[in-house]
Amino acid sequence: MTELAPGAQTILDERTDLRVDAGDHERFSHYVPKNKLTEAMVMGTPVVALCGKVWVPSRNPDKFPVCPECKEIWASMRPDGGGDES
Repeated sequence: MTELAPGAQTILDERTDLRVDAGDHERFSHYVPKNKLTEAMVMGTPVVALCGKVWVPSRNPDKFPVCPECKEIWASMRPDGGGDES
């Protein structure tokens, strides 16, 4: 093991990789039933979003904006009719 010089310190780089894959600029995060999403992630089966999009989820949805159509449908389904999640 190498010893550090007096006053030296080790720096751990913990940056998050925010690169996106080709075509990701056209992608959105979609709303689907949670139980269906879990099943799809485990089994690799397709899911249907509120907006009608069908796909097999495989990416981190936090990297993408929410689909405006899904968001609007979700807001209309809420008892209070509100669209803001805050």
